[in-house]
Amino acid sequence: MPIGKLHTFHRKKTVFVFLACILALALLIVRLGYLMLERSEYYSEKAEELHERERPIKAARGRILDTNGTVLADNKTVCTISVIHSQIREPDRVISVLCKELGLSEESVRKKVEKVSSMERIKSNVEKEVGDKIRQYELAGVKVDEDYKRYYPYGSLASKVLGFTGSDNQGIIGLEVQYDSVLEGTAGKILTLTDARGVELPEAGESRLEPEAGDDLQISLDYNIQKYIEQEALRVMEQKQADSVSILILNPRNGEIYGMTNVPEFDLNDPFTLTQEWQAAMEEAIQEAKNPETEAEGEDAGAERGAETKEKTASEWQQEFLNQMWRNGCINDTYEPGSTFKVITASAGLEEGVVSLSDHFSCPGYKIVEDRRIRCHKVAGHGAETFLEAAQNSCNPVFIEVGLRLGVERYFHYLEQFGLLKKTGIDLPGEAATIMHKKENVGLVELATMAFGQSFQITPIQLAATVSSLVNGGKRITPHFGVLEKSREGVLKKIFQYPEGEQIVSGETSETMQYILEHVVADGSGNRAYLEGYHVGGKTATSETLPRSANIYISSFVGFAPADDPQVLGLCIINHPQGVYYGGTIAAPVIQRIFANILPYLGIQANTEND
Repeated sequence: MPIGKLHTFHRKKTVFVFLACILALALLIVRLGYLMLERSEYYSEKAEELHERERPIKAARGRILDTNGTVLADNKTVCTISVIHSQIREPDRVISVLCKELGLSEESVRKKVEKVSSMERIKSNVEKEVGDKIRQYELAGVKVDEDYKRYYPYGSLASKVLGFTGSDNQGIIGLEVQYDSVLEGTAGKILTLTDARGVELPEAGESRLEPEAGDDLQISLDYNIQKYIEQEALRVMEQKQADSVSILILNPRNGEIYGMTNVPEFDLNDPFTLTQEWQAAMEEAIQEAKNPETEAEGEDAGAERGAETKEKTASEWQQEFLNQMWRNGCINDTYEPGSTFKVITASAGLEEGVVSLSDHFSCPGYKIVEDRRIRCHKVAGHGAETFLEAAQNSCNPVFIEVGLRLGVERYFHYLEQFGLLKKTGIDLPGEAATIMHKKENVGLVELATMAFGQSFQITPIQLAATVSSLVNGGKRITPHFGVLEKSREGVLKKIFQYPEGEQIVSGETSETMQYILEHVVADGSGNRAYLEGYHVGGKTATSETLPRSANIYISSFVGFAPADDPQVLGLCIINHPQGVYYGGTIAAPVIQRIFANILPYLGIQANTEND
């Protein structure tokens, strides 16, 4: 290439590079201007975030109060101990102190202290006295923040109703989880500034966003009634060596629950430790699982069970039995109601007009339905009797006849109308549904057994709610605990509303049922629930669990008072009692004793006139 052309080429190249640099510089200036002017606030916040450290402050959880204002669930101040790696100056001393004061292993503490992170939590829910002691060491890099831990002043009282919270203060079971949004509050936080190394700047101080406490929840449960029914349940459980006892006390007019217990209860302040009863049950189950061979099982079946058991860890066994310990039998479990369900059959028969009080029947001790001979509990039979007398005698053949007169279609119509085919809507989590035959699969034999309370299962709360609705004038109720939401200062924020019940039977039918069930107590199988000075109505039951050959019984009694104007209804269920197991003999007296104590307490005066 000639020299002249070469110089020209280099001049053009130099100009091009120069112009490219000018353009790049211009674009850079424009971009920088955009970032400094338009995005300055955004990047300022980002830079500040890089130098901010945030520590949460738990909100005080709202209290749970009984109907009289007694505090059933409260908070106590505890501490959370954390370490900030970049600020620790004496790691060995920090490890030594934290191990000593918190009772932790050196390995676990060292792992967290030496971990390079913005913050590591060593332990939460530390007693305030211990937190204060650690604070006095003035250890660089160790933070002691105060927060709250749930505290239950009465330990195991109503444990399966109230429920408890986890380490994060969130509800796990019971009312604590059902009303979590009311009780939880809003957490706060502590903000501190750090330098580029993550070390807090002491001159910058701390800024705090204060937490907002949760609201209080007032419930219908009455501490005094709850305490008494738990004592009664424990007494009969011990006396009859029963597996468990459930007792429900509620207002049949509006569904407010005054007391609900399933003994044995558990300690709400230590809910992750099995009670003695459940610990023993777990150990027995583990032992049985280790020796699976039984007479009923062959060697192959036993070996298979043994192989399955080896896969279950100790923690899995523990969790399985904790879940069982926490179960609220009144709402989570179903059972065959037995003769207490005759209240439903009688109400349906009276409402439909297929039976009346004066109808006459004859009980030879059994009733043949298709190819089945279904016996009465009185083998010799009750002979001639009216419908009222049949109710007093709890005569199976008569109630079978009422069921057959109704027929499958109409019987199921009333089951649906009474609300038995859906849940009650109680404000507790985990309510079980009725386990009922499909209508298309029900023949005359199934209908016959249903009529006296066998071959299906319901929950205790469903039975109590339905009987309440049938004797309160005929309006379906929604059983519930929640009454009011209010601030810690007592300012009312919400009155809880529940669906207005439908009229499920006529007032006339309801009055007739009051009359029948009062006579069951006054002159029939429920006579051990009789309480001098009061008109008490009720129905006994003795049902048998499956398989029938196991001879395991459930004894129960449902009662209400005053019989002609029900204000209190009680249900007692005794699971697997030893010795005498008839509901009229062992369950009815429990409700009688409870009524004797709580009726005057509730201001329901005895009738001083001659009955």
